[in-house]
Amino acid sequence: MNIQWYPGHMAKTRRIIQENLKLVDMVIELVDSRLPLSSRNPDIDNILGSKPRLLIMNKCDLADPAVNAAWVQRFHDNGINILLVDSITGKGFNDIHNVSRQILKEKIEKEKSKGIVNRAIKLMVVGIPNVGKSSFINKFAGKASAKTGDRPGVTRGKQWIRLKNGYELLDTPGILWPKFEDPEVGKKLAYTGAIKDEIIDIEELTCSLLEFLRDYYPEKLKARYKLDNIAELKGFELLQNIGKNRGCIVAGGDVDTFRTAGIILDEFRGAKIGNISLEKPEGLC
Repeated sequence: MNIQWYPGHMAKTRRIIQENLKLVDMVIELVDSRLPLSSRNPDIDNILGSKPRLLIMNKCDLADPAVNAAWVQRFHDNGINILLVDSITGKGFNDIHNVSRQILKEKIEKEKSKGIVNRAIKLMVVGIPNVGKSSFINKFAGKASAKTGDRPGVTRGKQWIRLKNGYELLDTPGILWPKFEDPEVGKKLAYTGAIKDEIIDIEELTCSLLEFLRDYYPEKLKARYKLDNIAELKGFELLQNIGKNRGCIVAGGDVDTFRTAGIILDEFRGAKIGNISLEKPEGLC
């Protein structure tokens, strides 16, 4: 599969970020804990330049805990400010305040020396579609300030959100990059819902996901769908077996593979198959 998706509003988002960068003190970049590399837009580094940044691995409760820990260590080793959070439960949110002020310590001290105290810290939140920006903002704000949705592209324009805890947040729409050089990146993003299902052959996508789960999380796959002896099965065979087990049968006794594929994708995205990471730091077995 070679998946590409770059709707016109994303070029506009790039301009919004560039034009408003000077208005903020720091950028919070959200990535999906299940794929911390593939969910990082490579254009963001060029856009942000030297602007102070905090990398947030969101949706950490959906990913493999051991792999999460390995990623945090890898980012730390590379001098990147990193936190694990879950925007639904609020896990990790208590650390954001202290880490943000530590990152901006020099600027805050310089302002104090000029008599400027207790100024609201202005933050910009960026990330790819469906990485959980709106849910993150709502949890951080303690109220439903930003639109949320389980599909990419819910936020279409910038919006300032003033908080009581000494912050002002600038939310921006999700932004991808014009071309995925590695087809695997497009597939992984599609697995998690960062790319609209409507432009994808979801049966082919699900077959690919099933082969990944067969190779890296076989016990979780077998347990969820009551499967045995899956090592030699191809993706389409796994899809058909799951469809039979779930009763997704159409007239004539054939498996409704389209319906089955939708069920599997929904259950993967909701962590019903288990806590699964789609990529690991290089060198981690």
